[in-house]
Amino acid sequence: MIKVILWDIDGTLLEFGQAENYAMKKCFSVLEMGECTDAMVERYAAINTKYWERLERNEITKQEVLIGRFREFFENEGLPLEKAQLFNEEYQIRLGDKVFFNDNAKTLVEELKAQGFVQLAVTNGTLAAQRRKLAASGFDTLLDGAVISDEIGVQKPNIGFFECTFGILAKIGTYQKDEIVIVGDSLTSDMQGGNNAGIVCCWYNPKEERNTKGLHIDYEIKNLMDLNKILFTN
Repeated sequence: MIKVILWDIDGTLLEFGQAENYAMKKCFSVLEMGECTDAMVERYAAINTKYWERLERNEITKQEVLIGRFREFFENEGLPLEKAQLFNEEYQIRLGDKVFFNDNAKTLVEELKAQGFVQLAVTNGTLAAQRRKLAASGFDTLLDGAVISDEIGVQKPNIGFFECTFGILAKIGTYQKDEIVIVGDSLTSDMQGGNNAGIVCCWYNPKEERNTKGLHIDYEIKNLMDLNKILFTN
């Protein structure tokens, strides 16, 4: 029986694309860099995804992700490279300005809290952005805690991230690995991390993508509310 839910934030509890679009355009405005179109955001998003995947493979550092993605984007778009550092700093703030819930995520978390489930956020996002998102969404008070890679010095899917998570859970109660489920949209960080940690894996896959990594997936859902079927029928 599942007793603990580990929630990914970006792309799972919260819709990331809209927040990213807003933050990019806001940064362009604040830093007086001209117009940022939807097409430009899409080009940046592809670069961003590439950098985060490299981090998950331990090929680059977190700092290289944060600055490198903008330097590559700026170079491609003919924008001033010297503004990459400042742009990233502003971007971290603006990402937490607005939150957009996936499905009925907040209602679901509230209902599961009332049912007695232990719920933690588990995220590779930056400390500055994630703390603001948690506060703006209300998840900072609804969830039992948050494991943020910036704070512990290791990111999903590394086993060290989950060892830290287990340490936090041990302060709440005693749980077996088959009582813990991770719910996330990323195969390479969430599901790979769940495989590495030996916990139950629930892939949030609203776009119906294929499991191209050959990972073990215990459950697959298209809507977050479908998690109820898993929690209350097992």
